[in-house]
Amino acid sequence: MESKQIHIPDNAEYRELKLFIEANSSTPGPLIQVLHRAQKIFGYLPMEVQHFVARELGVPHSQVYGVVTFYNFFRTEPIGDHIVNICLGTACHVKGASEILKALEKELGIRVGGTTKDRFYTLSTARCFGACGLAPVMMVDDEVYGRLNPQKTIQILKDLRTAQTVK
Repeated sequence: MESKQIHIPDNAEYRELKLFIEANSSTPGPLIQVLHRAQKIFGYLPMEVQHFVARELGVPHSQVYGVVTFYNFFRTEPIGDHIVNICLGTACHVKGASEILKALEKELGIRVGGTTKDRFYTLSTARCFGACGLAPVMMVDDEVYGRLNPQKTIQILKDLRTAQTVK
């Protein structure tokens, strides 16, 4: 299985990653650091990037894949331009966060962890944003929205999409 040939293009992103790997190859255990940089460059870690990292570091692809799939901060699928993060902490849960989440999944046509087909939104959850007094809470990118209900939440996302389209 390790012998499967993956085409790796020669472009600026791969050259940038190669330079980073070369600069950090003497660092003990550089894999996680390299994967973070790769994800920053590419936005996620598709299979061809994982194979490239494995080849450049001289480690089996299975080791790279194991690290990528073990840690939740690595992504193997592209994410949307905007991250919609719903708080599921106790205060938000009690105030109806699960209903908001269901409404968003229906409206966006994706489940938690998914990305809309146009790659505009990625839907995720977290346990607490530290804004319990505003429960239920959602973050879109770095903006916090509170005292939500399903209709208000959907309207916020529609307004963001409209604002982005108008630009």
